[in-house]
Amino acid sequence: MKPHHRECLRHIALLLPALTIFSAFWLLPMARLLAVGASGEMGIAAYWAVVTDPRYFSSLVSTVVLSATVTLATIIISGIAGMFLQRNRFLGRSFLLATLTFPLAFPGVVVGFMVILLVGRQGLVGSVTEWLFGEKLVLAYSMAGLFLGYLYFSIPRVILTIMAAAEKLDGALEEAARSLGASPWQVIRDVMIPGLKPALISSGAICFATSMGAFGTAFTLATKINVLPITIYSEFTNYANFSLAAALSIVLGLITWLALALARSMAGSTVAAAA
Repeated sequence: MKPHHRECLRHIALLLPALTIFSAFWLLPMARLLAVGASGEMGIAAYWAVVTDPRYFSSLVSTVVLSATVTLATIIISGIAGMFLQRNRFLGRSFLLATLTFPLAFPGVVVGFMVILLVGRQGLVGSVTEWLFGEKLVLAYSMAGLFLGYLYFSIPRVILTIMAAAEKLDGALEEAARSLGASPWQVIRDVMIPGLKPALISSGAICFATSMGAFGTAFTLATKINVLPITIYSEFTNYANFSLAAALSIVLGLITWLALALARSMAGSTVAAAA
């Protein structure tokens, strides 16, 4: 056997496990999902229902707006906290960092339960506001409660990414900017944020994708919440509308995939430009 044939066989053998997993757990289920989405009474028009039907369109818009808002708030909070924790050493820093990353250990249902304990009908915030103002503040069963829940499990993921990126920032650039008369805000805007831009984009994209598909927290708080994962679950279990549930799942996955692809392209071009 010629050397290049042996090299080709070796490459195929190395790729075979990944191709098998990809086919078994992604390609075949996705092909089946696409076929089921077009198999109902509406046919392929089921894929347009998310735009033409007001209920599904409202669910999609709510999901995208909520995910984008959670992503923006998470990046701001985690960016400030991550930079502070990376640049400063103080007593209790390790404990604080461990506490901030603790929500990574919780499933979405537990996060939803904690939101109820905090801002539910019998929650801590409600008791305090009733004592102060005579009226309970209840946010748990609304989009505000879901926003808090998503924020709770998104912040740890972004903080760790920001801290890892901040460790690699060149402090000499910041010193040079200060020596040239730049204000603290100008150093942040012109040196630190551009240096962290790839990490901010990539972690923001993951945060957005996680929020788009999160189910456990929404299911726990879903009394008055209309988001796409709950709509898909409802179509699938309450109405046995498999084709529409499949179509909505494809649309949800496509939007998330496009957001991730856009972020990967933007982060890659930034890295290339910086290099």
